Amino acid sequence: MLLDIFLSIHFIIWVLISLRVLARYDLTSPARLAWIVVLFVLPYLGVVVYWMFGEIHLGRHFSQSHQKIKQDLRAHSPQVLGDDAALDQAIKPIYRAAFAYSAATTGFHTTTGNQGELMADADETHRRMIADFDSATDHIHVLYYIWLIDGMGIDTAQALIRAARRGVTCRAMVDGMGSRKLVRSKIWQEMKEAGVQVSVALPLSNIFKVLLFSRIDLRNHRKITVIDGKIGYSGSRNCADPEFRVKPKYAPWIDIMVRLEGPIVAQNQMLFASDWLLENPETSLDSFPYDTQSKSPDGFAAQVFSDGPTQRRGTTPQFLNTLINQAQHKLIISTPYFVPDYSLIHTLCAAAYRGVEVIMIFPKHNDSFVVAATSHSYYWQLLEAGIKIYEYKPGLLHAKTLTVDGEISLLGSTNLDLRSFDLNYENNIVLSDQRLTAAITQRQYAYIDDSEPVCLEDVKSWPLYYRIWNNVIATMGPLL
Repeated sequence: MLLDIFLSIHFIIWVLISLRVLARYDLTSPARLAWIVVLFVLPYLGVVVYWMFGEIHLGRHFSQSHQKIKQDLRAHSPQVLGDDAALDQAIKPIYRAAFAYSAATTGFHTTTGNQGELMADADETHRRMIADFDSATDHIHVLYYIWLIDGMGIDTAQALIRAARRGVTCRAMVDGMGSRKLVRSKIWQEMKEAGVQVSVALPLSNIFKVLLFSRIDLRNHRKITVIDGKIGYSGSRNCADPEFRVKPKYAPWIDIMVRLEGPIVAQNQMLFASDWLLENPETSLDSFPYDTQSKSPDGFAAQVFSDGPTQRRGTTPQFLNTLINQAQHKLIISTPYFVPDYSLIHTLCAAAYRGVEVIMIFPKHNDSFVVAATSHSYYWQLLEAGIKIYEYKPGLLHAKTLTVDGEISLLGSTNLDLRSFDLNYENNIVLSDQRLTAAITQRQYAYIDDSEPVCLEDVKSWPLYYRIWNNVIATMGPLL
């Protein structure tokens, strides 16, 4: 009798969830099909999996609060956002569409008069950042997805402690999942005791509430560093050593970081404030000073491109498609995680077919076998279109870079995968500058020098079982 009741309840739930999947307007056809397959193949577990991971939301109250915070910040400091005049003056007409799209979706318009310096390696990033912390006189704001208790992690914490003790306002925020060990550590407690204001983005303290009303894997993947509102660091690096002790098998982690000055730092400041205020609503809007002054009359144009699960769906792939479609001669991309939607695959192939030299650099050994299999499933199609693929050998290439025609650069936290597209809060800088783009392009070619090329003949010679495995995993790509 109890079994019959259980089966009946399960069948009703299964039918309701299946109808929900079929009725949703925000799912692509492949994603809808993938969920239907999961529900049919895993009739009991599938219902649980969909309940935990099927809906991309953090709760209506969370989304409304986040939108209001962003509106309040923009109304309080509209000068940070920039305006369309800079777009027309500083960006060549053939590249304006991506900047305009970004502004329309994020609110951050083009700024001018920025300066940027590409860090040589992890050691220079470490040294320069700590030196900037030790020179801070007003405030330091940092937000990291992963903050490890290693050399970089401890040095950063101690630099914040020193700054707080000399009267500098320090705010440190970490993701609740990516930095969960740090939040329970002694050094976190020492930071609080020294006067560093600490906070956790998307905390997991009430795990049952998270499981019932949102998705546990919606995370804050951003990496934001702002010193005195004047200096910022942007790129792919978490607060961790290249040895990345949680996954030493794949080390070293190879990242890219740029030290920035100018109005672009103010936009990163506002992005940090939007995340901080969500968890700390008692903080005054005046606690986030903005320096929007140009640092150089010949400085470059740049703007923040950010995304997250409380933003309109499809923002990132649409932005990337727009940016890629503007390429005239050369497009170089590096990414550790390549699980794209098909619109991006088609745009990349179309660029190659129309004569653009398209180069893509992936790690040879990925820390996720699922991502590796999915990426490999697209190799044949990419190579057939004439795209050049390289696999980086010395470690895990974690740098997320995109350069267009030696003119435009995009770098930050976004991977070319559906997690970055739909599930994570991300932050990036899109800029127009030949000098800095040349430096980033040179770094991309350094990655290529340490990579091995992948040829179409090699992919065609893969065993049948391996190709089937890759394609089976890729079929679940919309759920990854």
